[in-house]
Amino acid sequence: MRKPHDWIEKPKTHMLQLVEEGNTILLVELHLNVIKCADWVSDLGPGGHIVAEGPAEEIANTPNSLTGQYLNSFVPAQSLLATI
Repeated sequence: MRKPHDWIEKPKTHMLQLVEEGNTILLVELHLNVIKCADWVSDLGPGGHIVAEGPAEEIANTPNSLTGQYLNSFVPAQSLLATI
């Protein structure tokens, strides 16, 4: 049986291959399994203002970031890199 987040595995494999080849990927995403794998996250708030920027671990530790709050409750910040 497929898990709800299994759909991302194939595209994630292709994206990682592109990055390994030296390409840059800009992805607009709300799925936490994708966000936690990003090298750099730009969290935009109301009006498109940047609330937080940096690696997923930093976003998870940014109190005024809604994305960070969800990331922090989804996977503790110290273990984000271990899940990539």
